[in-house]
Amino acid sequence: MDLATLWFWIVAALFVGYFVLDGFDFGVGMSLPFLSKDDTDRRVLINTIGPVWDLNETWVIVAGAALFAAFPEWYATLFSGFYLALLLILLALIARGVSFEYRHQRPEAEWKKRFDWMIIVGSAVPALLWGVAFANIVQGVPLDEGHNYTGTLIDLLNPYALLGGLTTLLLFFTHGVVFVSLKTDGEIRHRARKLAVRSGLITIVVAATFLVWTGLAFGGAWFWGFAAVAALCLIGSWLMNARGAEGWSFGLMAVTIGTAVLALFSALFPDVMPASNDPANSLTIENASSSDYTLTIMSWTALIFLPLVLAYQGWTYWIFRKRLTREHIPAAAH
Repeated sequence: MDLATLWFWIVAALFVGYFVLDGFDFGVGMSLPFLSKDDTDRRVLINTIGPVWDLNETWVIVAGAALFAAFPEWYATLFSGFYLALLLILLALIARGVSFEYRHQRPEAEWKKRFDWMIIVGSAVPALLWGVAFANIVQGVPLDEGHNYTGTLIDLLNPYALLGGLTTLLLFFTHGVVFVSLKTDGEIRHRARKLAVRSGLITIVVAATFLVWTGLAFGGAWFWGFAAVAALCLIGSWLMNARGAEGWSFGLMAVTIGTAVLALFSALFPDVMPASNDPANSLTIENASSSDYTLTIMSWTALIFLPLVLAYQGWTYWIFRKRLTREHIPAAAH
């Protein structure tokens, strides 16, 4: 395997980390109107991700930086062609981050309500648009000879891409609800388990439809292998949640999202940005990558620092592993 191919899969792994970790953050944010009955419930939900949401979000920065350094042509085409969609994702992430920090600064219910809606919308928009973006990348977009995107934002909102967006929205929502059942106790935990049963069934149907569509149109042997694992783990996660085994359910959901992302990257390989209008205009691993010297330096950097990042993140999750209840919320925060 050459360095360019290696870094294609490293970028895939970084997006796996981002979607698995920030995915349940999005799900928790979207679950606020479904799982909370009062402000204390909402505080419990937000506190489940309070110590980790910003750390989870840094994965997208690392993935974007790796994409820029390893595949500058891919980065340029993606960020120039999809800039409106990516701008919406960025604004949503900013709104969500601001809401986490400011909703508790004043006691008025209306003040908190506004920031709660910013959390909900700021979680739902990226959950939807990331799926739309990746579905478009897999199926291809119109590119000119200079690898510039020649379509519009409306062109990106095609049926296949919207189904991809709905799939990631539901996957992240269910992932987040399962995380709530894992991290809380009492009535919120029971509500989360029941909601995960209902949302999980819908997610299974929608995700299966998207994976079959993708496989029939773009998939090969590796895609079907990853897709089969994703499907089995998604069903397994639903069954484990129904039995009350939240840890197994959350772990299987993480594997579901990870293998689904790998399935999309395997359907894309060896292209990185297929041209739907003319295959000759497509960006491939070969014509989009940096020099071997650059990729060698990046490889040594990743080898040294990535284990440290993983160790620190693992330690953080271990420290904040205990379940939360309403009793953990200070009276002043009511």
